[in-house]
Amino acid sequence: METIDTIALMLGAAWASGINLYAAILVLGWLGGSGQIALPPDLAVLSHPLVMLAAGAMYAIEFFADKVPGIDTGWDALHTFIRIPAGALLAAGAAQGFDVGPAAELAALLVGGGVAATSHAAKAGTRVMINTSPEPFSNWGASVAEDASVVAGLWTALYNPWLFLVLFLLFVLFVAWLLPRLWRALRRVVTAVKRSFSTQTPDTTGSEHHSRRRDMLDALYGPEPDDPAERPR
Repeated sequence: METIDTIALMLGAAWASGINLYAAILVLGWLGGSGQIALPPDLAVLSHPLVMLAAGAMYAIEFFADKVPGIDTGWDALHTFIRIPAGALLAAGAAQGFDVGPAAELAALLVGGGVAATSHAAKAGTRVMINTSPEPFSNWGASVAEDASVVAGLWTALYNPWLFLVLFLLFVLFVAWLLPRLWRALRRVVTAVKRSFSTQTPDTTGSEHHSRRRDMLDALYGPEPDDPAERPR
């Protein structure tokens, strides 16, 4: 493999793993097994039927779990310990295309772990914010868009590596802009939840429930304008 192809595969595999590890394995395994691409030796195992079967089964579970508000956040939290190490290992396997020995593989392991952590953090943080919306359609749309981006991103990395590297750079710049805003938004969510629980009492009246709900909305989205219907007469 040429250097640019190896770099694109290394970054693409790590990036895709942080979003949907099982979809990434299925795409790489299918392309390698069907002879459409030549995977590096350490990644050739992805084409093994047993690996494909396991990845397909886990992808089917994630396909449904990823579309249920709340469950998707728990799933992402558990996969913090799976996607990031797996992304690092896939990047290290892709680095075999450099043919320069363990040094390149170790460097790729470190870079791949960082890339997978970045894409995972962007996905998980965005999902938490989407879950503040009461309707489920935004979760479905986000899940489908993430799966489609994994397929499209890996295809671009394999068949048009220069374009992928440009898009990857734009992704890094976007995440650098997004993550601080996600962090502030997540802090508002936590503050709103804490405020809601701290004001709970055993005998909750309707007015107290409405007050807690309004406090949570104020913490998330800012104070609402006064409603004439709620003013004391």
